[in-house]
Amino acid sequence: MSIIAAARRSPALRVLVARAKSVRPSSSIATPNFPCVDAHAARESRLIASFTAPTITTTSQDSSDTGPEPPYARPNPTSYHTYHHPHPLPLTYHPTPLPSFDIAYETWGSLSPKKDNVILIHTGLSASSHAASSPVNPAPGWWENFIGPGKAIDTNRFFVICTNVIGGCYGSTGPSSIEQATGKPWATRFPIISVFDMVNAQFSLLDHLGINKLYASVGSSMGAMQSLAAGYLHPQRVGKIVSISGTARSSPSAVAMRFAQRSVLMADPNWNNGFYYDRLPPHTGMKLARQIATITYRSGPEWDLRFGRQLRATSGTTPAKIPGPERTPALCPDFLIESYLDHQGESFCLKYDANSLIYISKAMDLFDMTLPALEALNLTIDDAEVPPTSSTSATQPHKTSHSKSHPPPTNPPPHLPELAAGMKRLSHIPTLVLGVQSDVLFTVEQQREVVDALRMAGNEHVSYYELGGVWGHDTFLIDVLNVGGAIRGFLS
Repeated sequence: MSIIAAARRSPALRVLVARAKSVRPSSSIATPNFPCVDAHAARESRLIASFTAPTITTTSQDSSDTGPEPPYARPNPTSYHTYHHPHPLPLTYHPTPLPSFDIAYETWGSLSPKKDNVILIHTGLSASSHAASSPVNPAPGWWENFIGPGKAIDTNRFFVICTNVIGGCYGSTGPSSIEQATGKPWATRFPIISVFDMVNAQFSLLDHLGINKLYASVGSSMGAMQSLAAGYLHPQRVGKIVSISGTARSSPSAVAMRFAQRSVLMADPNWNNGFYYDRLPPHTGMKLARQIATITYRSGPEWDLRFGRQLRATSGTTPAKIPGPERTPALCPDFLIESYLDHQGESFCLKYDANSLIYISKAMDLFDMTLPALEALNLTIDDAEVPPTSSTSATQPHKTSHSKSHPPPTNPPPHLPELAAGMKRLSHIPTLVLGVQSDVLFTVEQQREVVDALRMAGNEHVSYYELGGVWGHDTFLIDVLNVGGAIRGFLS
């Protein structure tokens, strides 16, 4: 049966045939235009033209960026201190120690004569040691509103230290550093590292500075993992713990999100199995990885408030609420949310070393403080030096972390007793745990797990708060009133 004959029997087909007859000849259709693809090609051309050395390109914060994101940029080497540790650093997953290492750090405030006012700030995945401005570097830091005179972490009272983690690319030893044995960047010859390795490197710095005990170990996101790990590895050297939007055991969903980021990065041909330091960096993979990451850092309600379904502005036109005949939809970024993600990826893709992202995100995936996991890594340490918990704590009813509006689950996670056993060494350390109800990367359920495990382990000095708001995981960077207020009260 012919199409014409079929159309006589079908009203729907008659409409399609009529539309087909009205379509202009193909020769009159405009040539497709993909400005996002052109922008990628232009970036690669600029890199080729300017490529002279295997260094990470630094770009300034783009003024077109909107919203409350903190500044992320590579600090000037003259603005931070570098401690060189000449001795081998034993590693969790590698039989051969790291021969030596550098660790970049910055400080604020004054060290007391007894050296008992020290707060160690642990960073998230991609942050540098520049947590706050200083006379040496007046540029705003990534936690600028929380650190300083009279702020939540009061530098009139505390001596504050922040480091770039081992495995990073902002002054500390990582995959982009020169391997002494070869004279070339480590690249993916760099050993797999753990959060515990990062913390041990930080305590080597503390030893160098003559600091025996921290007043507090404070961290958010991956920094919260480090803060808990510090209490586990060095229970006698940590006075208080602050864990914000972190976890004591990476969840499958968070592992999946980070795996997707690494997958798109490693699929970039420029990645070259990690050996790209004498050629073009995998900038496209980095851009896509950052876009995926940004989605996990914020929340759907915030996207609704900030962007809705608005379209981006076009030259000489007013943004339309919906695509229509007056505005043909584009395959490149069309909605404001698309433009925002595109900008976030573009502004980050040349600021950070791709291998550092891979190594550090993998360390986050591997983090697990359940007793079987710690035993498998030979990290179970003699508890003889840990002060015993109160003799009455075992007979007291367990205090859950759940509120009336967030009751405990019917079936607690099966790994909770093992997590409590693994965190027994932290039972004497006062701990503050903050969670965010809109966080999709480190959910409030994971914060409750940390609190329940600590309390089951006998810790009667655990403070727990769940914060509202729409900022998702990045609340720890933005909500100065609530996050800062909780920290201030706990430290005092």
